[in-house]
Amino acid sequence: MRVCLSSPTSATKLLARAALIAMSCALPLAAQEAKPPSLPILFDARERLPKPDLSSLVRLRFLTSIDFPPFNFVDQNGKLAGFHVELARKICDELGISDKCQIQALPFNELQGALTASQGDAVIAGVAVTPELRKTFAFSRPFLTLPARFVRNLKAPISGTTAASLAGHPVGVVKGTMHEAMMAAFFPAIKPVPFDDKAALLAAVKDGKIDAVFADGLQLSFWVSSPAAEKCCALFDGPYLSQQFLGEGMTIMLRQQDADLTAAINHSLATLSRDGRLQEIYLRYFPYGLY
Repeated sequence: MRVCLSSPTSATKLLARAALIAMSCALPLAAQEAKPPSLPILFDARERLPKPDLSSLVRLRFLTSIDFPPFNFVDQNGKLAGFHVELARKICDELGISDKCQIQALPFNELQGALTASQGDAVIAGVAVTPELRKTFAFSRPFLTLPARFVRNLKAPISGTTAASLAGHPVGVVKGTMHEAMMAAFFPAIKPVPFDDKAALLAAVKDGKIDAVFADGLQLSFWVSSPAAEKCCALFDGPYLSQQFLGEGMTIMLRQQDADLTAAINHSLATLSRDGRLQEIYLRYFPYGLY
């Protein structure tokens, strides 16, 4: 089960597809020059998270996968790369244990078993936090949230600049997803148009058959800047966040008995977030911005 959505089925399907979009999109010059909004800081500046002593730690083995770009993938040189991979290295740098750090890739469906069997110490691969998993595993504090976003067709007769101006307009959603439920709850005045899948949804807004869509911000941010969109559309208003519909956010999964390691990772994530290093990683892998 991957990524931070309340529905396991939706999470797996949506973000697996997002990976394919991310890998296939070239970075247009305009997108490279644009400065996306800053990454939200998820740690209270007044909160002081302790840094446990890890001097007795023999090694820290991060486990990830290779099929979830831009979070984790194999680059053109055959090396493990991605947002999660770079973040794991920065965590180790901040904790002063870079010489003890290892990052290993496994098939996604083997990560939970490998952590349970102590074949690794922390999973950084977009595992969705669920009450069931919390019975067995510990999770770090969230370091990234994946928002929902609107995308509008630039030729559509939308007069305003906020979601309220979409009232009465046909707005597409993929049926049966958390985004469909979220749009109904947040924007009851908007006319929903359900689609069977994301491909049909994006084709409809590109062709002007609907005025806008509401979906995963990660996928949409890459799509609007990709050649496939043909400059038809743009992100519109938002971002929209909801733990109820979209989950807690990106976290690192650990064994429950490793409380000191969990606390140390939380300390490191808070430091990286507050001093801007997490923002630097974010901008490298999300040049269009999610927010």
